[in-house]
Amino acid sequence: MRRLGKTSRVLNVLTLQDRRLYLCVGLRDDMSTFLPAVLEAGVDVVQLREKTHPFEDQLDCARLMLKVCRDHGVPFIMNDSPESALEIGADGVHVGQDDISVARCREILGTEAIIGLSTHSDSQFSAALLEDASYLSAGPIVPTPTKPGREGTGLSFAVKSQLRSDGPVFVTGGVNLETITELVEAGLRHFVVVRAITQSNNPGRSAREIRHALDNALSAVAVEPTQ
Repeated sequence: MRRLGKTSRVLNVLTLQDRRLYLCVGLRDDMSTFLPAVLEAGVDVVQLREKTHPFEDQLDCARLMLKVCRDHGVPFIMNDSPESALEIGADGVHVGQDDISVARCREILGTEAIIGLSTHSDSQFSAALLEDASYLSAGPIVPTPTKPGREGTGLSFAVKSQLRSDGPVFVTGGVNLETITELVEAGLRHFVVVRAITQSNNPGRSAREIRHALDNALSAVAVEPTQ
């Protein structure tokens, strides 16, 4: 098990362990206003997760997102492609079980890059603990449209995964304003949010409400919230 150091590429203010609210978002026409609003509201890690738009459109959007994230001291992560992360100077990459290996990502991006790896079962998580990943994700706790065809792993898998790792384990699936307090009370500390923010009519307000509920829940269980 590894304890994570500070990310020297992003202001060196917070460790990944300190970061609590991780947003995955695809291309948006309003990204130039959407992203600053949610970062100011308390989102503290951002990933561009885009599976359908042309590659060049993804890179153009990623460059915009990277600048906004830099201005707010927030890590910006690309999905799947370490080559794309390297090209635009992103802070790292997130890969799945069927994507390029963590070891190859390290070769491409170097020792200081943030590399995340998804896990969906106990066996995958056990193997992931042996990888040189900066953080792991566990889930989805419940089925979600962002992972079509994938069954929910249940809350117990996420809680057990967090207990097994010294580093942050970002849980996915069904994280929203209604569930965040219960998830913290169950022992979870790091959360990936998608639809609760990206599909909101007021993303900034929704992000702020989730962050406020998260910080209150952390305080109630004697964990100091960080932003």
